[in-house]
Amino acid sequence: MTTDEHNTAGGLRAQLARVSNLDRRWIFLAMGLAVGVPILLKLRFPEVPGPLAIATFNAIEAVPEGSRVLIAFDYDPASEGELQPMANAMLHHCASRKHKMVFIALWPLGKQMADETIKNVLLAFHPQYQYGTDYVQLGYKAGNESVIKMMTTNIPQAFPSDASGKTLSELPLVADLESVQQVELIITFSAGYPGAKEWVQYAKSSYPDDFVLVAGSTGVQANQLFPYYPKQMEGMLAAIKGAAEYEMLVTAKYPVTKDKERFEEGRRRMGPQLVAHLLMIGLILLGNVAMVAGRSRQSRGGQGAVR
Repeated sequence: MTTDEHNTAGGLRAQLARVSNLDRRWIFLAMGLAVGVPILLKLRFPEVPGPLAIATFNAIEAVPEGSRVLIAFDYDPASEGELQPMANAMLHHCASRKHKMVFIALWPLGKQMADETIKNVLLAFHPQYQYGTDYVQLGYKAGNESVIKMMTTNIPQAFPSDASGKTLSELPLVADLESVQQVELIITFSAGYPGAKEWVQYAKSSYPDDFVLVAGSTGVQANQLFPYYPKQMEGMLAAIKGAAEYEMLVTAKYPVTKDKERFEEGRRRMGPQLVAHLLMIGLILLGNVAMVAGRSRQSRGGQGAVR
């Protein structure tokens, strides 16, 4: 190595070694920009659907058009960031398949989440849906898994009336609905207990061949549910990543002409995560290179002293 090359290499090692002494406030600033800029610019990145998202999409597609579907909103505003994009996309998917939807909630604020989704998605994008014949809101029922167990044998006992007080016999969609075995598909948006796990244990396990079960879960709960896929649950979406992948599949086959952002929430929320993760990986790599350069510089300095 020539003297110039040696000096250049030594200077580069010295610069890298200084990274170890970088003021942490620069890192905080970089992370703030990595998260803030994608949010402000509403950046969206294309997602490549994984096996779980594809299985979920195909499970709903396989249910005959116009089927009766039970949808449980088992979450509250604290989990809206992860589960609401799934709910938006799934309701649009079900409505595009002309499915008839029965809404329930096992969480106290679940009915509120369902009502907002019905208003902002079902009726906004599919105004032909009529209450009583195309969809019904049964509302919230206290009791956790006991409600699910009761619904396997006697839905009218679990929900004698809808959320507005009408008896089931007054609503054509559910007038003959006696048990969950009479629906073709159950969808649960699950943030914890009660949720997807209880639907598997107290409904699907008892009647494994009578209906399809699909779940959308938070990232925290996902690890508890993976063992149930694909036998007990034919489809499963995990966290905002799963929502973003599923959005890609749904909008590719059932595009909308207005308010497209409604079905891009998952991808929009993935943007800051993607940029932040790339920054973290870059910082880790840079830190390791700087550490090696620093040790090399110290080693060379020690050798020079011996000479």
